[in-house]
Amino acid sequence: MFPKVPDYHKPNKPLIPTGFGVFYVLASALYLFLLHFFLEIDTPGNVNRALTLAVCILFGGFMGLLDDWMDLRWRYKAFFPLVAAIPLIALAYRLPHVRTSITIPILGTINFGVYYYFLLIPLIVTVTTNTVNQLGGLNGLETVCPAIVLIGLMVASEQNALLLTIPLAVWLTLAFFNFQGKVFVGNTGSFAIGITLAAFAIIADLKWCLLISILPYILNSSMILLNYFFFRAKANVSFDGKRLFSEHRRSLITLITYKHPMTERQVVAIISFLVAASTFIAVIIQVFWF
Repeated sequence: MFPKVPDYHKPNKPLIPTGFGVFYVLASALYLFLLHFFLEIDTPGNVNRALTLAVCILFGGFMGLLDDWMDLRWRYKAFFPLVAAIPLIALAYRLPHVRTSITIPILGTINFGVYYYFLLIPLIVTVTTNTVNQLGGLNGLETVCPAIVLIGLMVASEQNALLLTIPLAVWLTLAFFNFQGKVFVGNTGSFAIGITLAAFAIIADLKWCLLISILPYILNSSMILLNYFFFRAKANVSFDGKRLFSEHRRSLITLITYKHPMTERQVVAIISFLVAASTFIAVIIQVFWF
């Protein structure tokens, strides 16, 4: 039923079914639509958070599915998330007391005004979605790390946590099988979960919490893009049948395995720890500072 792709980091490169992220998209959208139907009152001036999040996840899933089908170049799909930012812009514009200002260390508080809606929100969605999509390729990496950030955002915003209850449960189920090397979520899943993180952070006003949480993602993407644009060099990790190793430092994975061979699970554990540490710091700052 699902297409199969080789697992390059396993002996004999077994074929693994991919595209299971569609289950996350469908289950999350159905849950959020039901949440909207039963709990959100559709009256003038009311903000439908569940409906907005459902639309964003559907957009993300569609973009990932399109990428799985057509294998689009990065130069094209990097701007896909801008489409998913549209419902978020509409939601933020309707929020009664939305903060259009951001406090930046040293610089102080900067009020973006109307540019918050048309520049900052699309930037948050684009950066988050693309950086999450770029950190993958190992069993468990593309599912465990986003789950950690998702849990952190839920802890930081208990009043909105109900929105992510079922989506998180479904994603953790996929993470369990993905970590065991039985399924891949594909671009459908990575795009959908990336947009989930960005959308929930905007809905719950957790922009700084999200930024700090995804610092390992940003580091990874920065290394990949800088090496490609300046040296036309791509990150590549090798597999000797048991362990991963690299002769260069062009991504977070190759940085960790640079002349230091490790098993796939060790690499995933280290990166997951980095994401957990950044997320923990983000939640602490969010709770005690903002």
